Amino acid sequence: MSFSHKERALALIATFSRLTVAFRPHQPTGFSRWSLSEIMTSDAWEFHAGDEKTGSISYQQSEKGKIHYADLLQKRLVQSVEWYDRAGITRFWDHYNRYGDNCARTVCDAKGQPMSKSWFSSEGREIIVENYITHDIILNDENTIKFFQTKEELILYYLKKLGFDQCNIFFNSLSTPFFLSNRLKASSKTDVLFWQEMVGEEVPWNMRLILDGRACRCDRIMVQTRKSYNRLLELGVPKDRIQKLGYIYAFEKENGYQPEALICTNSDRIEHCEELIRRLPEMHFHIAALTWMSPVLFALDRYDNVSLYPGAELPLIETLFKKCDYYFDINHWNEIVSAVYRAFLHNHLIFAFQETVHDQKFVAEDYIYLAAEFERMAEDVKKTMADKSVMKWHLEKQREHALAENKAVYAELLDV
Repeated sequence: MSFSHKERALALIATFSRLTVAFRPHQPTGFSRWSLSEIMTSDAWEFHAGDEKTGSISYQQSEKGKIHYADLLQKRLVQSVEWYDRAGITRFWDHYNRYGDNCARTVCDAKGQPMSKSWFSSEGREIIVENYITHDIILNDENTIKFFQTKEELILYYLKKLGFDQCNIFFNSLSTPFFLSNRLKASSKTDVLFWQEMVGEEVPWNMRLILDGRACRCDRIMVQTRKSYNRLLELGVPKDRIQKLGYIYAFEKENGYQPEALICTNSDRIEHCEELIRRLPEMHFHIAALTWMSPVLFALDRYDNVSLYPGAELPLIETLFKKCDYYFDINHWNEIVSAVYRAFLHNHLIFAFQETVHDQKFVAEDYIYLAAEFERMAEDVKKTMADKSVMKWHLEKQREHALAENKAVYAELLDV
């Protein structure tokens, strides 16, 4: 395998904190982990979907295993299956990747404690074995068996084998990725830390090594959240030692400047919803829920500028995101379908209350109101509906708040 100079320079080592191997699917066409019925078991065994976190497998009223779903609301995508022996003790786990492959297996002892974990190739061949008792790692590499005492040694082996030790390495953690960067030799400091976490009462010790010039290969820090950037400056970090750099977002559409607003909720507690409906008669409110709606929400159907969508499926919700140009993050309880993030990607102008806001990263501070200030919210919405230039200015401010960047900014800062 060979890499061009540009490909080497762009090599992104995002995180080494977990030993992760991605495999292509080797199962027959149409077989995937998305369907519970396609987990390999005896024909007589039964599946029980359970809740959004776990399901179960049973035979003649005896539980044989537990299904663990990936953390994706309402989708029940199988992440792993925990198998029991006759005494109900966990004896092994089957792990599935995003292609539906059984890509790894964890074996447990008679007490249900993990002993080892094996990762498989797309052909089902055992490639990596991690022994949790001895902490050794065994690699079957091109008909050669190699032993490593730590994950760091294994990753260093692969970085050197692929030639990445001579590349710029971009990483986003001060734990294992930073330690690996420090162990690789380099004639100059070209590695870059992308800091995406919050900052507490003091600057992290490992970050201090970079700021003081004591790191072997890393001398640049790109801070990717506004709060962390401001906090580091408050803690005395010189402004010329860190750079603020956001994300390149894949926006789905442009704002159409239409008075169409979306609210996604599974609760009938929508802060000042009826008052906003009455104060904004020019705005059409689309209220969608994955579940059935209560009489409280159904009562809103009497307004001409309201459309209700109980039990809405994801294709319909996606259509509503494309149709609307405003999003009101004013529902209490949990957020559904990552609504605020999706509204941001669809270039909705987002308004919220402090008591209900779910993801402040994508909602500009000027558009987050106290619930008691709903009248001021309504007046600000009216201003954006009355003047496209005002709406455009607010959208630009929203993108600026979320640190939305473009490829040119990345290319300039990273010199690639």
